[in-house]
Amino acid sequence: MNHRLDCWQDVLVASSALSPETWPFSLSWLPPSACLVGGTVRDALLDRPSDYLDLDFVLPTGAVETAQAIARHYRAGFVLLDADRQIARVVFEQGTADFAQQVGSSLDADLRRRDFTVNAIAYNPHTAQLLDPLQGHADLKRGLLRMVCAENLAEDPLRLLRAYRQAAQLGFSLEPETRTIIRQLAPKLRQIAAERVQSELNYLLSSDRGTFWLTAAWQDGLLQDWFPSADTQSLTRLLGIDQTTVIFQETRTEFATELFRNIRGGAQSNSSQPEPKASGSARTWLTIAKLASLLDSDPQLAEAQLWRLKYSRAEIQAVSTALRGLPQLCAKPLLEWTLAEQYFFFREVGATFPALAILAIAAGTPLEAITALITRFLNADDPVAHPMPLLTGQDLMSALNLSAGPLIGQLLAALQLARAEGKVTNRKDALVLAADLLKQKATE
Repeated sequence: MNHRLDCWQDVLVASSALSPETWPFSLSWLPPSACLVGGTVRDALLDRPSDYLDLDFVLPTGAVETAQAIARHYRAGFVLLDADRQIARVVFEQGTADFAQQVGSSLDADLRRRDFTVNAIAYNPHTAQLLDPLQGHADLKRGLLRMVCAENLAEDPLRLLRAYRQAAQLGFSLEPETRTIIRQLAPKLRQIAAERVQSELNYLLSSDRGTFWLTAAWQDGLLQDWFPSADTQSLTRLLGIDQTTVIFQETRTEFATELFRNIRGGAQSNSSQPEPKASGSARTWLTIAKLASLLDSDPQLAEAQLWRLKYSRAEIQAVSTALRGLPQLCAKPLLEWTLAEQYFFFREVGATFPALAILAIAAGTPLEAITALITRFLNADDPVAHPMPLLTGQDLMSALNLSAGPLIGQLLAALQLARAEGKVTNRKDALVLAADLLKQKATE
């Protein structure tokens, strides 16, 4: 089914990725048979803007050679993604362009090998024609994600989970027959490399609509192998996290900002992998809290599950810290905490506190019960939540004639606690206390 572009009144071609005017290279480099395909066309038809160009072309022949020629001429980056399937990527400052060899004897055959009908639409920029053999545009208008066929999903089982990610990404519903087939094929997802599964999960964890579709994926049997400890209570906590986040956005915007802050050391996507770039999948303290909700409450078991999913060391440490701190935060009312207990709590959880706080609220701790801790965390000058040393180890060695060793660390820790408790407020008092502590140790 071919359509002239002017028959599609809802397409703003001039400003979309369908227009060569928006590309970082000239249309003249493409042969007449080259077509844009997949998400590029889908998003243009939906008028979904993007700050980063993500172009996908299919060519009947010479895909890699075309990519190499464009990369050389424009002095852009070149990556051979798959030598066997003849897929290459050209990396420009403002986006990427992937070039793939046509699969099958025709473009029509290539499109029929894809996952969902909305991704099986091609656009020829030379002729301004759309090829839509599977009525994908009709499904776009209905907001419906429908499989091309069951065999295509079984061929690459990651497509099973991708259905839920794309439904969340596009705000679409999942066609009932497609969902039935996914349930039947769900066990096949365990065959997929963990890195690819993690990529889809990360989008669902960070998307506004992700919790609904994570719940649906769990109900349909896709998550049990990867999150064996997850249950209905886990999914309820996810919903609680979403609801609490809205409350913070409306009443405590400063803390909401902390929730959406990227954690340091999060895993970075590998641009050389031919996976879709699911924007919105940044690792934040909010996504750490959601991830922790799906894992075993035992930090060691949770860490093992995360290692299996190939999460980064920083992400695993953040989740583990949140799970270790949760029992303490929920154990007794904050009014019963001493300043020393609050100090040691913050020293243990550090920057993970936003994830831990929203996790505790979702688990049933009233917001009012930890408001004081939130206030301390947000105050960068608070000596309990953010202790700043009055003295350094070198100060102690010089003033008290001490040698480097464990004693220095013990004194510094004691001084930090004393400052948190308000016993010392300046360097002079800190040195006096350090000298007193030394005398006490000498008499022990």
